[in-house]
Amino acid sequence: MLFDPLIRHFRTPPAGLFRLSPAAVTRISDPADSGCRVARLVATLVAFAALSGCATNNQIVDSEDLDQQADSVAKVDSPPPPPVPERPIPEASVYPLLLAEFALRRRDFDTALDTYLDQADVLQDPAVSAHATHLAQYLQREREAFRAVRLWVELEPDNVEANSTLATLLARQGRNREALPYLAAVARAGEKAKFPVLLNRYKALRPADQVGLDSDTQALLDDDLGDDVSLRLTHALMAEERGDAAAARARLAPVFALEPYQRQALILEAKLNLADGVDEPLARMEEALDEDPSRTELRLQYARLLASQDMGAARKQFEILSAEAPHNADLLFSLALINHELEDNAAAKVYLQQVIALNKRTDEAYLFLGQIARTEEELDEAVQLFQQVGDGTDLMKATISIAQIQIGRGQDQELSAYMDRLRQSYPHRKEQLFALEANIYNETDRDEQGLELLDRAINEFPESDNLRYARSVAHERTGNIPAAETDLRAIIDRDPENSTALNALGYTLANRTDRYDEAKVLIEKALALSPNEPAILDSMGWVLFRQGDLENAQQYLTRAYASFPDPEVAAHLGEVLWASGNTTGAMAVWRGALQEDPQHAVLNETLTRLGISLQADAES
Repeated sequence: MLFDPLIRHFRTPPAGLFRLSPAAVTRISDPADSGCRVARLVATLVAFAALSGCATNNQIVDSEDLDQQADSVAKVDSPPPPPVPERPIPEASVYPLLLAEFALRRRDFDTALDTYLDQADVLQDPAVSAHATHLAQYLQREREAFRAVRLWVELEPDNVEANSTLATLLARQGRNREALPYLAAVARAGEKAKFPVLLNRYKALRPADQVGLDSDTQALLDDDLGDDVSLRLTHALMAEERGDAAAARARLAPVFALEPYQRQALILEAKLNLADGVDEPLARMEEALDEDPSRTELRLQYARLLASQDMGAARKQFEILSAEAPHNADLLFSLALINHELEDNAAAKVYLQQVIALNKRTDEAYLFLGQIARTEEELDEAVQLFQQVGDGTDLMKATISIAQIQIGRGQDQELSAYMDRLRQSYPHRKEQLFALEANIYNETDRDEQGLELLDRAINEFPESDNLRYARSVAHERTGNIPAAETDLRAIIDRDPENSTALNALGYTLANRTDRYDEAKVLIEKALALSPNEPAILDSMGWVLFRQGDLENAQQYLTRAYASFPDPEVAAHLGEVLWASGNTTGAMAVWRGALQEDPQHAVLNETLTRLGISLQADAES
């Protein structure tokens, strides 16, 4: 069919699009007319327009909706649309509209959209604006969709789909208050308005906009939409989003008066009750389930809320849900988690095996089973289970677990062989797996193995900044500062604005050499690129300390420690305070850091070098 791409991929426009009067057809078909060559195409265009019905809803269109509608057009003999007033297309618009239709056929969507947008402005026809809106939505061109739908609403202010679409697009832009009147128009037309879109990015709104939106919503409730449950619930959620629990609770009362067991209202009330420590916080939700035990979605929310206060009761609810849907892997996985939390690993393992049998969430299930085996000291079984995890988001977690087990058992060669097998099995993860293995060696003080591995890895991936950075760290740890500098400068040569490499080289020079001026220049560049990065602030403080500028050093280190209370930063800040004569402040900083990490290498090296012993205090 000539316009099959349009029918399959776009919602059919409202009746009236491309209606040509007989006079217009005759005029274009006249051999003396320059449009005679397209007479056949115009006739086809007319035929296509005759098939067009008003297919509207309150949702933003997507490709799945469109395909479903296309199938329904193919399968169902629709009654002919009611007659509509014929309206000739201006001659100047015939060719552009044809161009747009054939651009659709060629899947040249950009040309089609640009042309329809232009013609929407020229023709001022709501059907053309609707068509342009649908096409822009399909292409996920939000700016163009917004332009088209604004015109559509201007031309057809009572159209439900146009108002709903414009409201949604405005809310996505954070223009929630502007969206409200369009949603109100949908509600006044007797359709279900999506008032919850007003909560989109609500917390990011300016306080004045939050207050204004709240006030406008209240005005609608006081006017003619007081019986709209969705609007009242949204009003309650606004208060909850602002942290005004009392207002949220008060606004729920009329919601329950209109709909006693409204699901989202029940959930909001339960959350408020739990936060306030109310006795029997889930009582109304329990009443709703007693009234109608078949409310599966409500029971699921009830079970999840129970998990925060009574894991045993939550397990019972999940068992009810699972009995009703025995092949639901998510419910089975939740039961595994709950039973593990209740220290019933035998039951947890049974549920995880059922998940695997369903061939759903298998990687997560094997990872969980491996973790259980590891806690039960069944290390061989744990390794076997971790090895069942396939290529996905859990592969690295499983690999780290295997490495920790094998390193802990002194099986370095087995680990190396396993990592080689993984790299062969997943070549697209090869660089990532090299970095992971090198990090494991770094964390377990196997610097020689790490450097050997990284040399091999960089031979394969000479442009990898991640691997080269990892090797610079290993070189620095072993005291090979020239080699560390070589790797870091190679990164900076490729990427002069790599603040991480600039900072690392500056800190290394400040900490391990007397090239303080050079180090400071590098750190200043890094700080200009990432002004609030704690690691760079720490480096700047440290190089200033090495240069003898104690006052400015303290300022930078204090900022770093305030945003990132790391033991290494504490070691530096404490040493600056100590050198400045503020021994009380230094001791306080060091004691706090030791309580967090009594074995931290840099912190303990600092205390040993200065002849200070605080370990006893930290342990007590």
